[in-house]
Amino acid sequence: MTAHNEKNQSTWERLEQGRQAKAAKGGYVGYGSPPFGQCSVNGELVDNPTEAEVVELIRRHHKSGKSLQKIANWLNNNGYKTKRGQLWQRISVKRVLDRLYGRTPKITAVTSHSDDNPESPQSSE
Repeated sequence: MTAHNEKNQSTWERLEQGRQAKAAKGGYVGYGSPPFGQCSVNGELVDNPTEAEVVELIRRHHKSGKSLQKIANWLNNNGYKTKRGQLWQRISVKRVLDRLYGRTPKITAVTSHSDDNPESPQSSE
């Protein structure tokens, strides 16, 4: 590793440590846009009242038994847009509900082992 790479590595490590410390205190660390229903003000997440109303509508429709697609269709038919001004899709509705109910999205870990063959299933003997 060159001196330049070592310096960059330590810079990235310091940035990541700072982000983790801020996140631990409940601060917004700036990875992507804030979740639907919130916005960033002076580096902190705060509720966005307009979007919070839409979150409540989504919650009510979900509690009444509507499917994710039916909720998305209802939002689109009534002129509601996502944070980026797009039409609602069922995955967008699911993400709002997952955040609302404290569920975390599934993250698929990619592991690289020399013995693994991604094209054939592992047999369990």
